[in-house]
Amino acid sequence: MNVYDFDKTIYREDSSLDFYKFNLKKNPIILMHVFSQGLAFIAYSMHLIPKTRMKTIFYRYFKHIKDMDQRVEEFWKVHEHKLMDYYLLQKHPTDVIISASPEFMLKPICDQLKVTLIASRVDPKTGVSQENCYGEEKVKRFRELFPDAQVHSFYSDSLSDTPLAKLAQESFLVTPEGIQPWPKG
Repeated sequence: MNVYDFDKTIYREDSSLDFYKFNLKKNPIILMHVFSQGLAFIAYSMHLIPKTRMKTIFYRYFKHIKDMDQRVEEFWKVHEHKLMDYYLLQKHPTDVIISASPEFMLKPICDQLKVTLIASRVDPKTGVSQENCYGEEKVKRFRELFPDAQVHSFYSDSLSDTPLAKLAQESFLVTPEGIQPWPKG
């Protein structure tokens, strides 16, 4: 089995930010949250609040989206082209995508790709986030679903995924310059 991060690994950008911008065009009222979102990001950057709390504050704008399923479907119709060619050429039904982005947001595209998804559990109505699927949490969530699985290859754009990279027989860092072996050390 091969395991992939999602944002900036098989999707060219950050899907959560793209989804926010997409919603901003459709519901400008979500701008009312920009001040609290900014403060939450600053507090997180200063290590005053955990990432999960910052994300819950950021995702509060979800309450302004009347039909989240429809909105997510619309989003993927417009943004599906941002999936990277290298992945589309090598994808396999046993692939697992593991991401810090909201599970409900990535599920339709992963279903379309016919791959398994593990992602952050976020309430699509309130934005309340459970444990962010990041760093060591990715390993924990992966092992809950696949306790004995062997990971052949792992791909990510972020060194924060080193715990998951260590599970794989081979790991790769995805950068704008291309795909390279995971840094040693």
